[in-house]
Amino acid sequence: MKKIITFFNREQNLLIHIIATIVVTIFGIYFNLTLYEWILIYFAVGLVISSELLNSAIELAVDIFTSEFNSLAMVAKDTAAAAVVISALVAVGIGMYVFFPKIISLIG
Repeated sequence: MKKIITFFNREQNLLIHIIATIVVTIFGIYFNLTLYEWILIYFAVGLVISSELLNSAIELAVDIFTSEFNSLAMVAKDTAAAAVVISALVAVGIGMYVFFPKIISLIG
């Protein structure tokens, strides 16, 4: 349990993704998503969490090999972080595709 707490202290963005996953799951249950919609949602969740884990692995690997500033190390870290941002944007798009019509019909 101590290692899990240490992991989440180090990887705070992953904790944010897990909280977002819980919120999306609650909305999915509330809106009674179809199997297809659940697949889309959890594909997006898996994409974002996988990207975050790969980003963390790349950052840790770079830190192992260099402790001083290196422009290539910075590019590697920035590129890995950009992958997380892109996957998060894809997830937002999927979330809008799935939830926006349901929210509109609930309002109207």
